[in-house]
Amino acid sequence: MRSYLVDTGPLAAYLLGRPRVVAQIDPWLDRHEVAASILVYGEVTEYLKGLPDFPTRRTHLRRQLQEIRPYLLTYAIMERYADIRRAMRPPYGPGLIGDVDTLIAATAVERGLTLVTADGDFTRVPGLSVLQIAVR
Repeated sequence: MRSYLVDTGPLAAYLLGRPRVVAQIDPWLDRHEVAASILVYGEVTEYLKGLPDFPTRRTHLRRQLQEIRPYLLTYAIMERYADIRRAMRPPYGPGLIGDVDTLIAATAVERGLTLVTADGDFTRVPGLSVLQIAVR
């Protein structure tokens, strides 16, 4: 059963072999508990395209996505996105975060997953379970 939705920073750090992140995520992978938004795939791919060994890293990313289930956007996730945006919009909420981050958060909330991230902005999202990790 999936328990964690991994955000862009931790997934990129995992693919780069950062020991602390690998040690944290590997046990979850072994238990098939990790998922990602398809949007994270796009953000990580953008980052990897800036590296000289991009083709090799893209192959590794795609291989990992055989274990890390990518969630596509659905009508339910888009409705959750709208709810989160409305709840965070001033003067009612703490202020908006970026659209892609809101969609990632909506995916986690809709799927009942804990978002694993290095980004503190996610802690402001109502109803979102967040696990902040250091990626360096």
